[in-house]
Amino acid sequence: MKARIVVSAVCVFDDAGRLLTVRKRGTSMFMHPGGKPEAGETAVHAAARELQEEVGIVVDPRELELMGVWIADAANEAATDIEATVFTAPGTWTAHPSAEIAEIRWLDLAALDRGAPLPSDLAPLLTDHILPELAALRR
Repeated sequence: MKARIVVSAVCVFDDAGRLLTVRKRGTSMFMHPGGKPEAGETAVHAAARELQEEVGIVVDPRELELMGVWIADAANEAATDIEATVFTAPGTWTAHPSAEIAEIRWLDLAALDRGAPLPSDLAPLLTDHILPELAALRR
């Protein structure tokens, strides 16, 4: 049986409608900002804390909207699943890499809608669950 890691993640958009992705130091895959809840921390509070720590975005946890909960292959841990509670942040944002984040990249969803190739370095949670869900919402 695979190990399972519980995480919270946040979909953040810029004023061009692009989705924020991050790459953690020492890894090659891009994913949502987010991470594991600390002891006693709710999923939404973990999401807000990680967003601030990783990319400098401060948002009240009450403003985050639940998008869903998915299980996907972990991007950077072999034989491991993640159980991700994913939220969306209201409004549009700018971000900068902090803490363990080595790089940020904004993913152009409109270009994907027009048939642009999907980057090969995206985490399975994004490719298998979040991007299809976001595409369905844009239709």
